[in-house]
Amino acid sequence: MADPQHVLTQRVQSAIGAAFGSEYADTDPVIRPSQFADYQANAALALAKRLGRKPRDVAADIVAHLEAGDVCSGVEISGPGFVNLTLDEDWIAGRAQELLTDPRLGVPRQESQNIPIDYSAPNVAKEMHVGHLRTTVVGDALARVLEALGHNVVRQNHIGDWGTPFGMLIEHLLDVGEHSAEAELLTTDPNAFYQVAKGKFDSSPEFTKRARERVVELQSGDAETLRLWRELVDLSKSYFNRIYAELGVTLTDADLAGESMYNDMLPAICDELESTGVAELSDGALCVFLEGYTGRDGSPLPLIVRKSDGGYGYGTTDLATVKYRVETLHADRIVYVVGAPQSLHLRMVWDTARAAGWLPENVEPVHVQIGNVLGEDGKILRTRSGQPIRLMALLEEAVERATSVVAESRPDLDGESRAAIARDVGIGAVKYADLSVSHDTEYVFDFDRMLALHGNTGPYLQYAAARIRSIFRKGGLDPREATGPIRLGEPAERDLALALLGFGPAVRQVGDTLEPHHLCGYLFDLAQTFTSFYERCPVLKPDDPAVRDSRLALTAATLHTLVRGLDLLGVRAPERM
Repeated sequence: MADPQHVLTQRVQSAIGAAFGSEYADTDPVIRPSQFADYQANAALALAKRLGRKPRDVAADIVAHLEAGDVCSGVEISGPGFVNLTLDEDWIAGRAQELLTDPRLGVPRQESQNIPIDYSAPNVAKEMHVGHLRTTVVGDALARVLEALGHNVVRQNHIGDWGTPFGMLIEHLLDVGEHSAEAELLTTDPNAFYQVAKGKFDSSPEFTKRARERVVELQSGDAETLRLWRELVDLSKSYFNRIYAELGVTLTDADLAGESMYNDMLPAICDELESTGVAELSDGALCVFLEGYTGRDGSPLPLIVRKSDGGYGYGTTDLATVKYRVETLHADRIVYVVGAPQSLHLRMVWDTARAAGWLPENVEPVHVQIGNVLGEDGKILRTRSGQPIRLMALLEEAVERATSVVAESRPDLDGESRAAIARDVGIGAVKYADLSVSHDTEYVFDFDRMLALHGNTGPYLQYAAARIRSIFRKGGLDPREATGPIRLGEPAERDLALALLGFGPAVRQVGDTLEPHHLCGYLFDLAQTFTSFYERCPVLKPDDPAVRDSRLALTAATLHTLVRGLDLLGVRAPERM
C-alpha cells in the first residue's frame, strides 16, 4: 500500500482500539497533512470529550499503543493533543520503488460498481457550441478515472434525436435532396441546415403543413419517414465524431443513447404513474405533484409527464432513462454531467422515480453540475452577434494559436512535427483549463492564460513531461530502464518521493467526489515539486552511480505519473515541446 495517509489511518485506528477498547476501534483518527510533520493525527480532542479525559493524556495513550516503527521515524505530541507523524525515509523510498513496477502507479482498485454516465448530449442537426465543451470534457475525464478505479462505466450520450423539429428537418432534407451539398452541411455546419429549415417552417404555410404531417408519420413509425430520420441522425453522427476526434474523447457511436431510444417506453411510463396514483390529471395534462416543490407564488410545481395534447416532454424521457439504467444497466450510481440549471428538474425526476419504485434507495443518482464558460466581459461566452460560439471554431482557433507558439519556440522541428505538437498543446490547453477549475463554477475563457507555459495550465504540465523525456534522451537512456534502487539523501529527493505517493489518493478522490480539478491540482504540485528537485539534485551528473540511479528512478516515476495523470484527464503528453 503506497498511500501514507491510508497506512497511518489503519495504524492509529488500531492504536485507539488497543488503548480504549473495541467500542472505539472504528474511530476516525483524522489523519491530515501537517506543517510540523508529514501528517498529524487529530482524533485525541474528540476522544477526550467521549472519555472525559484531557486531550494530551488521550494522545499519550494513543502513542503508547501505536505500532508504527516501520513506517514512522518520529512520533510526538504537540499542542493540546495533536500527534505529529514523520514518515521514515526508508519506508518512503520503498513505497516509491514499488511504483516503478506497479502498472497502476498506486491507484487503488475499488469494489466495482455499474456506473452509467450521462454526458455530452448534443442535438441532431444542431451545432455543438461552447456550452457542450464542459459536459463533454468533464464527463469523459470522470469516465476514464472511474474505469481506472475498477468500475464498469457505461457511457450514455443522451443526444436530442426525436421530437417536433424532425418534421421540418426531414421535409427540408427532401427539398434539397438527400445527397446534395446542402445535406452535407449536416456534417460540417449543421446550424446552417437547421436555420434554413426553421426559416421555411416560420414563413411557408405549405412547408409548415408538410412538416407537421411528417411528425405524425415519424411518431407512428412510418418506414420511409424513419429511414429519412435515420439518415439525418447518421449525418449528424459524422459531425459529432469529428468533434470527439478533435477533442480526443472516448465517446463512440456505441455510446449513443438518445431520446428516441426511450420512445416506446413512454406510454407505459405514464400508465404506471397514473395507475399507482403517483401522477394525476390536471387541466388535461398528466402531472406529478411532489411534496416540497413549489413555484414562486407558492403553488405546487408539477412535473408534466404527458401534455394536454398527448405529447411527452423531457420529464417523461428522463424518467424512462432512470428506469432503463436501473433495470437494464443495473446501475449502482447514475452520474449526470449536465448544466447546473437542470438541478431542480433532475431532483423532481429522481424523486418521482423513487415514488414509483424505479429508483431504489441503494442506487445513487448524482448531478455533476456544470457551470458556464464566460467571456472576458464576465458574460456567457458568445460571438459578437450574440450567438453561442461554435465548438469546432473554438478548437480550431486553439490549435492555430498553439501553432504560432510552437513555431516560435521550436523552429528546429519539421512542419509535420510542429503541427502534431500544436494540436496536442492547443486541445490539451482548452481541456485542462476546463478541468482545472471546480466543475460547478464559472470560468473566463482566456487563450493567453490557457496556452501559458507557466502556472496551472495544460502546456505547463505537458512541458514538464517533455522536459523529463529530454533528460533521458540526453543521457541516452530509456525511462523504463531507470529502476533505481531509490535512496533518499536530500530533502528535495524526499519531497519528490512523497509527492509521488499521492497519485493514487488523488485519483481515488476524483472517483469519490467526481471532481477532476483535484487531479489537476495534484499534477501541478507534482510538476512543481519535480522542478525544485531538478534544480537542487543533478540527475545525470552525480559521480556516485547509486545516487544517479536513484535520481533517474525518481525522474522516471515522475514521468510515468504525469503522463498517466494527464491521460486520465484526456490530455496528451507530446514527446517534445
